Amino acid sequence: MGKGGESIPDEEWERFLREAEAGTTGAPVEPSARARMVARRLEVTDRPEPWRSHQPARRQRRKGWYAFGLLAAVALLIVALDPERVTGWFGGGGGESTPLAVESERPDQPPPTVAAAQQATLKEPFKGSPAVRWGDGTDGIGLPEAHATGWMSQGQVAQALKKTRDFLDASSLDPGVLRGEHPKKAIALINPHQQDVQDYLATAFRSPSRENDPLLLFSRFEKSKVRLVGDVVKTRGRITYREGKRGAVVVTTDVTYVYPVVRAAAGSDEVVRTIVRREVVMSWDDPAKVVIEPGTFSFVSYKVDSTNGGCDTFTGYLNPKFEAERATSSPGDGHEVDPYNRSKSMKTRMREADDARCGTATRS
Repeated sequence: MGKGGESIPDEEWERFLREAEAGTTGAPVEPSARARMVARRLEVTDRPEPWRSHQPARRQRRKGWYAFGLLAAVALLIVALDPERVTGWFGGGGGESTPLAVESERPDQPPPTVAAAQQATLKEPFKGSPAVRWGDGTDGIGLPEAHATGWMSQGQVAQALKKTRDFLDASSLDPGVLRGEHPKKAIALINPHQQDVQDYLATAFRSPSRENDPLLLFSRFEKSKVRLVGDVVKTRGRITYREGKRGAVVVTTDVTYVYPVVRAAAGSDEVVRTIVRREVVMSWDDPAKVVIEPGTFSFVSYKVDSTNGGCDTFTGYLNPKFEAERATSSPGDGHEVDPYNRSKSMKTRMREADDARCGTATRS
């Protein structure tokens, strides 16, 4: 460690590795949601392919041993001077890798594939998944800086953004809701005067169907069948906003949630993951121009795409399959998709999907 507590710069370490390798206005209106289901549920059938395979090093003569000794000496020095950096390199803390920074814009490529041998366990439910580097809960959801927009001041926009993330927490991360309880906190943030949405909510929990499926907005598991592993749900996504009609602040959320689960039976230890990506667009309207209760929002649209959550099974619950079910079920006949690939917009993902067929996820 250098002066002032500074660690060895990245460029210096990379240079050393290279050299060592080389041998060197109007009446208020009532809002209506353009809420529609454009979802494709995918069955996980394929194992992840190795991203990078290990190749044994060629044997060297005395020159190689000198290089090895030099490398070992420097490695020991770095461990002594900067152990935290080394922990990040090799994924210390039970296989964890260095956490990713919060997503600020859509990535231009999917995350790399992890070695197939790294299977999820009760102790490490995200092992073998890109989600191991994602944030925990709302920490993985990027929140933009607030600026005065439309009818709202900077402070009001900041409050709207916070409540937006509160809705995501209450609808897709709340432990009770994940166990199948009614999402009261989330529903309390929805404009009660948006009648088509209220009709959808009333029907979805009473008689779920393709058109009225609570999974469009809420993540729920049937506790008699499965239970979450641990108390962490990994997330990656972001929140953006713009000015909409009548000066409204239109907020778009695009978030992928990764849920590790086991069977509900005591002693179950087979861990599988259900992956859900939702895009929810909401409007924080001016009460002087739209019929709305203060502190609530109106929906503009919502979309969902899920992996290992059940295909054409509209029970109101995510229904993951385990190895035994996958072995006896037919593979999806739709096109393959990587559920961790956030480089494609939800609009593109939905356009590529065919609701009439179950697709195949390339990894879980």
